[in-house]
Amino acid sequence: MESKPELRNLTTEERNQASLHIDTFSTTEIVSFITQEDQQVIDAVRREIPRIVEAADRLTEVFKRGGRILYMGAGTSGRLGVLDAAELLPTFGVGEDRVKALIAGGQRAMFVPVEQAEDDYRGGLEDFLAENPTANDALVGITASGRTPYVLAPMQRAKEMGLVTIGLTCNGDSELSRIADITIAPVVGPEVVTGSTRMKAGTAQKIVLNTLSTTVMIKIGKVYQNLMVDMIPTNAKLMVRAERIVQEVTAAPLEQVRQVLEASNYNIKAAIVMLEAGCTLQAAQDLLTRAEGVVGRALQLVAGEGRSVSSG
Repeated sequence: MESKPELRNLTTEERNQASLHIDTFSTTEIVSFITQEDQQVIDAVRREIPRIVEAADRLTEVFKRGGRILYMGAGTSGRLGVLDAAELLPTFGVGEDRVKALIAGGQRAMFVPVEQAEDDYRGGLEDFLAENPTANDALVGITASGRTPYVLAPMQRAKEMGLVTIGLTCNGDSELSRIADITIAPVVGPEVVTGSTRMKAGTAQKIVLNTLSTTVMIKIGKVYQNLMVDMIPTNAKLMVRAERIVQEVTAAPLEQVRQVLEASNYNIKAAIVMLEAGCTLQAAQDLLTRAEGVVGRALQLVAGEGRSVSSG
């Protein structure tokens, strides 16, 4: 018979003494108490800034050398990884060929709980190895408890293979922290409802993932100023947003912006460079290639070589 996991020493499993009688609270008292507890989350994340910075720099290096970033988690942690990875495509033009999330129980687990899957040590290892990882890649293991077998197995193998390993947990001294190169551990304290880590722990993990992935995207040139210049305009709203972004940067008339965007197949970066440099699409793409996709650097090249790079 398998031994039961030891949970008594986990902060995320402790009883919150202030909410012992929350079942007797009024609706206003419940809502007020929950929002008051959530204020602890930001402070907990702030304490982890040095680890988040280190992780962001390591993941940026992985990206720049052509490696992939894999997220792995179970339950709420897994769903948060899937959410973060999925949103990188419309926001920054980064698909699962570069950042991919794996969740215990597979895609079905996004919608229907597959709770036993988190204990599947072998399943986690198989899912990880099925992605054909190499030492150029990184693995981000997400587990509120810091002890989920589905996550620990691939983390251990990834470390042995030479991948960058980042752990995200909400317990201080965890099994995960003894494996990962860098462990980000916002300790948010006991949950309002004991053990319900979809609450404060989930909120903390979401904030960390947002911060981590957005920082990496900014560092690799997916943002110019504070604009999403690698966004993929896949619907009417996003096409309008693309027009506004190009207009914000170039101050060109809307009609001209639309013409250039259509000519560039709504490539926002290329449209900006075309308008600012007064050049063709090919010339803009060449500049961006030389600038490693960074708009600001491409425009510096334009300034250094004379405003009009090519009119042909």
